Amino acid sequence: MFPFVLVPGLGLSGASWGPTLSVLGAGADVVTVPGFGRRAPRGTPLDPTAQACRVLEAADLAGRVLLGHSASCQIVTEAAARARRPPAAVVLVGPTTDPSGCTWPRLVERWLRTAAHEWPAQAPLLVRDYLRTGLGGMARALDAARRHRIEPALAATRCPVLVVRGKRDRIAPAGWTEHLARTAPRGRAFTLPAGGHMVPLTHPELLAPVLRGLG
Repeated sequence: MFPFVLVPGLGLSGASWGPTLSVLGAGADVVTVPGFGRRAPRGTPLDPTAQACRVLEAADLAGRVLLGHSASCQIVTEAAARARRPPAAVVLVGPTTDPSGCTWPRLVERWLRTAAHEWPAQAPLLVRDYLRTGLGGMARALDAARRHRIEPALAATRCPVLVVRGKRDRIAPAGWTEHLARTAPRGRAFTLPAGGHMVPLTHPELLAPVLRGLG
């Protein structure tokens, strides 16, 4: 199995991937960037391209599997496209931002529709991580993400790309993930038989075997 590098989802820490890594019996280097596990000082550029540069400064991606979740999928895709030596593979779990749902009202509506299928017991971890990262920085990072188009970087990614979603994920609908898989030169899409948007935390027993198949 290839070693992993992961960028947590918006507002989250590496603990959000802990259950999946535990099932895999693997560790990962966690790279946090402003708004994604780290506070975002006012005035910090939060667009995915600037965030990708921070990832490339923090980790050598060559020969490793680069994991993204939710809005960090845009960051890891930009990093993979720019890496001097490409990763072994890129995994995008619940990727944002579908252009048909990128306005604030649509984002809220899709989040509420997905939240109805989430596991309530995850709430303490989410609250802790969100407060540590800061809600203001998270909002600014999400605003930058919703204006960003992932497709150009995805089309320039040279390694295999796996796009994964939970069956009940309305933030990353099936049509969107399939579109992204077609955009990547070596992409494929996979929908888990259950789960919403937080599958690295809530459905590790379903996600881990898919990741294991990469190596």
